[in-house]
Amino acid sequence: MTVFLVETYVIKPEKLAEFTAYKKKWKKFFAYKENRPQLFSGVKSYKMFAQMLGGNYGGYVEMWEFANLADCEKFFNKVMQSDYTTKLYPEFASLIVPATYSMNIWTPVT
Repeated sequence: MTVFLVETYVIKPEKLAEFTAYKKKWKKFFAYKENRPQLFSGVKSYKMFAQMLGGNYGGYVEMWEFANLADCEKFFNKVMQSDYTTKLYPEFASLIVPATYSMNIWTPVT
């Protein structure tokens, strides 16, 4: 059964320019399929959305699609053991409003 890992957060208003620079580093580190195919082996798709109208200014949603919960768990175990956790995640954490961060697992409704 397909599952979606959904992360939501709000960027601090004074950190929006820094977040733009962070996204470039993030894309370089996570060069999706080309440089790290073993890291992304279980990922079916990934999308990032920015709040456009309503809601909280600076809001973002990231959606990771996996074939099943086991693939999601394997992916995040690999990420937690990668350079991302020590190099990029602390920078990300400094850019968000802490109380706005959430991570949830969703399944499609048929």
